[in-house]
Amino acid sequence: MRWYVIHANTGHENKVKRNIETAIKANAFEDLFGEVLVATQDVTEMKNGKRSTTKRKFFPSYVLVEMIMTKETQHFINSIPGVTRFIGGTQLRPQPIDSDEVDRILGRMTKSEETGTLLEIPYQVGDSVQVIDGPFTDWVGVVNEINHDKGKLKVMISIFGSETPVELDFLQVKDV
Repeated sequence: MRWYVIHANTGHENKVKRNIETAIKANAFEDLFGEVLVATQDVTEMKNGKRSTTKRKFFPSYVLVEMIMTKETQHFINSIPGVTRFIGGTQLRPQPIDSDEVDRILGRMTKSEETGTLLEIPYQVGDSVQVIDGPFTDWVGVVNEINHDKGKLKVMISIFGSETPVELDFLQVKDV
């Protein structure tokens, strides 16, 4: 079996996935199809000073399908409501994606599941922020450095007239 990418109507990726899975069972095609995936990742965002976790598609409008490509299975997928076309190759002969690319996508999804979430950083170097947690609560500083891997910001805070770097978690600050 090889992996193929299908373009779906925007915002209907999960519905297309369910339609494909239901149709596979209804037509007894389980031996011709493997997994059907919508690539998502958990993302933690700060909104109005509160943490919220949402699932974000990292390939919007695309569904990944593991299948044995034949004229019959190609026509079957194209007949599913919400599927617009196969991506790659031609309409008569869709091209599977490289196994390295599939491993990278699946690895990204697995990494997200293992670590829990990916933190979206709403700050940039030079932004003014107010500390909302920890020993510097209510102090205001400027973002000097962002460490995405550790989920930390280096904020320059004026202490006794001297700019002092303070390392803070993304969730310990808010926009001013």
